[in-house]
Amino acid sequence: MSFGERIRARRGELDMTRVELAALLGVSPSAVGNYETGVSFPKEEIMLRLFDSLETDPNALFQDSFRYNKQPLSPEEQQLLEGYRSLSILGRKTVRNMVEALCAYRAEAEAEPAEPRVIPLYRSPAAAGYAAPAFGEDFDYIPVTGDVPPAAEFGVRIQGDSMAPFITDGSVVYVNRDPLKAGDVGIFCVDGDIFCKQYYKDPAGIVYLFSLNRARADADIMLTSTGGRTLVCFGRVILRPFPLPGR
Repeated sequence: MSFGERIRARRGELDMTRVELAALLGVSPSAVGNYETGVSFPKEEIMLRLFDSLETDPNALFQDSFRYNKQPLSPEEQQLLEGYRSLSILGRKTVRNMVEALCAYRAEAEAEPAEPRVIPLYRSPAAAGYAAPAFGEDFDYIPVTGDVPPAAEFGVRIQGDSMAPFITDGSVVYVNRDPLKAGDVGIFCVDGDIFCKQYYKDPAGIVYLFSLNRARADADIMLTSTGGRTLVCFGRVILRPFPLPGR
């Protein structure tokens, strides 16, 4: 016998009409009909009034009702059910919210995978020691899959050898907008030209943009606060920090 059938049977034992039960529960007679036919299930506060109105113990209504694929509850499931019944209304509501959130998460995880996020890959290269065009509209979108780091916000193709062997000529670096720390590699615009360099700022406020390839130290850039040169950082290249030259 189902939960709804037990409600109807107990109502009959008490010689109570559907209208009378609905008045005790504070719902419409059609709502009681839905409970009895299994169309809907009473809310928590209505469930508590239902037990009182039918003068019955919860176990009497729920006996044999909780089954999944016609399998009885396991001892663990029975223990969880009994623990749930012992909670306050607020406690039961908290448990329901958690279960609903977990079920929603499972459903989302089991759904068809969404289209991968895409980021711009700039075809105008950042110069690894040589001047190159500034960022413009010259880019393609690439999906964030495979070798593209999830945190990447855009990619830049590198030109030159001053960052070799860590960043080779023609390779792509992936960039986000995390704050730069000493030793990080970034993408910079210096006086309108784009560079991929290692960043360092000394206590006096002088900014050094180093080449990782120390054979190309001639491509290093130094900027002082009074030099009149412009510096813009587009972001941090997603690489591990490297030791600074001479340290």
